[in-house]
Amino acid sequence: MQAEIITIGDEILIGQIVDSNSAFIAKELNKIGVSVYQITSVQDDRDHILDALEVASKRSSVVIITGGLGPTKDDVTKHTLCDFFGDELVQDEKVLNHIEELFKKYISTPISDLNRQQALVPTKAKVLHNAFGTAPGLWMKKGNTAFVSLPGVPYEMKNLMTRSVLPKIVEEYERPYILHKTIMTYGLGESAIANKIEDWENNLPSFIKFAYLPNLGRVRLRLSARGTDRGFLMAAISYEVKKLYPIIGDIIVGEEEDESIEYQIGKLLTKKHLTLATAESFTGGKIAEHITSIAGASNYFKGSVVSYATEMKVKLLNVPEELIQKHSVVSEEVAMAMAKNVKSIMDTDFAIATTGNAGPSKGDSDADVGTVYIAISTPEHTFAQQFNMGNLRERVVEKSVNKAFELLWKEILKF
Repeated sequence: MQAEIITIGDEILIGQIVDSNSAFIAKELNKIGVSVYQITSVQDDRDHILDALEVASKRSSVVIITGGLGPTKDDVTKHTLCDFFGDELVQDEKVLNHIEELFKKYISTPISDLNRQQALVPTKAKVLHNAFGTAPGLWMKKGNTAFVSLPGVPYEMKNLMTRSVLPKIVEEYERPYILHKTIMTYGLGESAIANKIEDWENNLPSFIKFAYLPNLGRVRLRLSARGTDRGFLMAAISYEVKKLYPIIGDIIVGEEEDESIEYQIGKLLTKKHLTLATAESFTGGKIAEHITSIAGASNYFKGSVVSYATEMKVKLLNVPEELIQKHSVVSEEVAMAMAKNVKSIMDTDFAIATTGNAGPSKGDSDADVGTVYIAISTPEHTFAQQFNMGNLRERVVEKSVNKAFELLWKEILKF
């Protein structure tokens, strides 16, 4: 069972928007046992679209198309589908009524003929109801291949995928099981981990594939298995994961797919009825952003002070000026004061603080670019560690965010 994804839109090819739709579709297809063979992006151009459809039809059972369904002249997907299928467009009364109802309830501008033309659909298409927009989804078949055309607006596409497309694929196709288990590790690089687990990796069963997914300061280890017996696959993966713990258990922070370390921290804090605050300088609120991206963060996260300028560390976080003058704003002492004080100000159990020089210039400190201090304040003690994260600004910030979560995770585990 193999699928392809075709994204249509000049805005993707010129880098104006990021193609997040394909990532979502691929992940959801994989969950139901459908492998994505290829992802292709093409212009809003009839010939390019036709070429992509023709090639995809020869090698995939399902082709998911996103984009190009808008009401303006540059959106040509529906007309091109008619050319590909030898079809024509007709008005669908249910779609038209839905469009008019949307304009009546939610849209202040008057409905136009262009908007009404969204109700034109190919006669051979099964129309998929788009509850959140005017462009319906379309399901068409040619030979043994199903072609599914979806709007490019992410929330419209996601709703159609989960409510219409995925259930229909499950109903119409027999699929193998594709199971993944992702182990999240912090504190060791990819090559260091590979050296430690070489024997384990070399002895994996042939039906289990293994991959390293490195990021700045963390490495995810993914085991994947495909087959017809779900129970057997689950047991085999679980058995191999258990064998990992005696080897690298000290750096493993979680096992569940898509559960980041900030998610794991949130679960721990909630379970233990503990709270957290952050005081950030060079990370500019990135740590708080990661924390608040998790649903339910309000149960344990009280807030953050982004004291980017030195004087804000004094005014908002009560860091003594003489401490800064004596040790520099980028120092262990200042990082610890930031963590202690934000914990006190927000009355939390834990706090993270960051101060450092992300570059490109040195700013208010003589510390070398890449020098950072990360402090953790717990119910029992406060400490800070110095790191050198390199000389690329984005890398310094991202590595520091990951390292801060790693340090916090290890401290929470002690309580």
